[in-house]
Amino acid sequence: MDYLFRCWDSLEKNIQDKFIFLFLDFDGTLAPIVSHPNKAEIPIAVKKLLKAISRKPGYKVAIISGRSLDDIKKRVGVRSLIYSGNHGLEVEGPKIKHAPTISEEYKKTLKNIKSELKRKLSKVRGILVEDKGLSLSLHFRQVRKNEINFIKTAFREATIIPAVANRIKTRVGKKVLEVSPALRWDKGKIVLWLLARQKLILHGKEIIPIYIGDDITDEDAFKSLRKQGVTVFVGKNKPSHAQFYLRNPQEVRDFLERILDE
Repeated sequence: MDYLFRCWDSLEKNIQDKFIFLFLDFDGTLAPIVSHPNKAEIPIAVKKLLKAISRKPGYKVAIISGRSLDDIKKRVGVRSLIYSGNHGLEVEGPKIKHAPTISEEYKKTLKNIKSELKRKLSKVRGILVEDKGLSLSLHFRQVRKNEINFIKTAFREATIIPAVANRIKTRVGKKVLEVSPALRWDKGKIVLWLLARQKLILHGKEIIPIYIGDDITDEDAFKSLRKQGVTVFVGKNKPSHAQFYLRNPQEVRDFLERILDE
């Protein structure tokens, strides 16, 4: 990957006079990674930047998060944005709203997995089982290193039967294990869907998608946009499907300021 600001001049020329669709992850991208997911927040200055960019002619902004839709809307709190929660399963924004129909069988399966995880991991300090309605997240950022293998084993035991039966899908994130519906859907799919929708609205006008994210789940979006647009990983320069990298959320903020000045 190339360091984005080192390539800024050429990038600026490529996006000039184009419609920009900006896709942003939340945790680790707009908000710094924190010890507990409930503590995550973005600076007021970043909220103001998002609002200003979304209202700028020729720009649209979407937040693509693994958090639930209600949670991510509350934490960002800018009405003019598009929000997608649960890795693309839920979408809401100006003139758009969508959520999948979930079967009672899936709801029961999720409830059983939640109960089993809480039972198996009741003695592990720092564990968090987060029920996000459509999905379930097992956070272990605050857990001691010598207990991580035990946690992963407990997760596999709780999910292997419904996963093999194709009733659920599991995925790995940063210090988190997740359960979601067995749908062929992810951050890459929702980005392509939103992009196609915007192209219809603009009657084929050229759109440059820019996707910025820091997690393993963002790699789906990086791969989907590999031959179009700009993809940016947030963190240390390491193997990724993204074209560029920024070091931290502060540099993401700097990037947003440059976009606003563009």
